[in-house]
Amino acid sequence: MGDHFQRIVDVEVSVDEAGPLAARTVEWLVEQGVITRELSDDGVYSPSTLEGYRPGPDWQRAVAVPEAAWPPGPLAVMAGRDYYVEGQGTDEADHATCPRCTSRTVITDYPESFEPDEEVWRPFRDAVDAWKATGEADVTCPACGTAVPITEWDFGSGFLLGALAFDFWGWPPLADGFVAELGRQLGHRTEQHTGKF
Repeated sequence: MGDHFQRIVDVEVSVDEAGPLAARTVEWLVEQGVITRELSDDGVYSPSTLEGYRPGPDWQRAVAVPEAAWPPGPLAVMAGRDYYVEGQGTDEADHATCPRCTSRTVITDYPESFEPDEEVWRPFRDAVDAWKATGEADVTCPACGTAVPITEWDFGSGFLLGALAFDFWGWPPLADGFVAELGRQLGHRTEQHTGKF
């Protein structure tokens, strides 16, 4: 069966702001009763942490159907530059669109192939690794020849770059109102993922 997650990624926060913003957001979630300060590693498989905050007494206020909800798992909070992939078992983007010329580079040619073209993916993967380490990296567009910062490429919603993310492990579907409220607390544009470990 596996463990399911719902992820909210802040795609605008800087790495310097991510840690303090994570702490303020955790404090707000504790005040709302959505989580407690108690940590658990039960069912947490997030990219950069293996523990999260246990649900609080009012966790139902965060989900769409509280009366039909099952008890959720922990909420993992990840601060620091990283990439996030939706779904299960993949580590690559399907495509990348250049923000300068809008040309789309196909990385995995579905349905012809279910594996990425390594030659096509390599410059993007190397740039993601460099960005994680230094905060800066460019990829030259194969179509227009422009060097574009990796954070400006559009990989679609299934592959995101960000410095702050929240993984809700085993939670019932989150309520739209709660997601919007969390976004207002963060003060930046967010994106959502679902997936399974």
